[in-house]
Amino acid sequence: MAEGLRIRRYDPHDADPVWTLHETALRDAGTDPADVPGTDDLQRIEAAYLDAGGDFLVGLVSGSKVGAGADGPAVGRADGDGDRERRRAPRTDDGALVAMGGFVPSETGHDDERTIAGAAELHRMRVAPTHQRRGYGQALLVALEERAANRGFDVVLATTARRQSAAVAFYREEGYEPVGESTEAGYRLIHFEKEL
Repeated sequence: MAEGLRIRRYDPHDADPVWTLHETALRDAGTDPADVPGTDDLQRIEAAYLDAGGDFLVGLVSGSKVGAGADGPAVGRADGDGDRERRRAPRTDDGALVAMGGFVPSETGHDDERTIAGAAELHRMRVAPTHQRRGYGQALLVALEERAANRGFDVVLATTARRQSAAVAFYREEGYEPVGESTEAGYRLIHFEKEL
């Protein structure tokens, strides 16, 4: 799986497509992006991830791998006016952005999450709704885990809302163990860990 996916480090030219993918993926999962606290990290990826000892990766496809989800008809949920929400994978300078995610040292992560010495904390794992179930999320996660291990991290932390059932199943399938739950801004969160 993950055929045609190219993963590279975030570039400042990716800022708008990254924000678009963030909003589109959350809406598709039934979450209003405006209700999610602490997303200012996506407005300052270089400082929040790259300069903080972490990393942020984007997954791109181009040419025939883009498919109808990026260049063809838009698909999606009906909004209040009955129009279809546009869910195309956003374009970057070098392809369609279909996956993204990053990690930071847990000591510099979000205040509402755990702090464990030597751990990397995953953030903003997203796959374009039009490109899910193709192995792109798994390929991105493997790349992030490899980069974290190469930087000396021995544990990876992940947190997702309980209502994001696909994300909960994804982390379990990828060997992440649930280690606790909490509530933040009205969301019931599940905390996961995986030893590298």
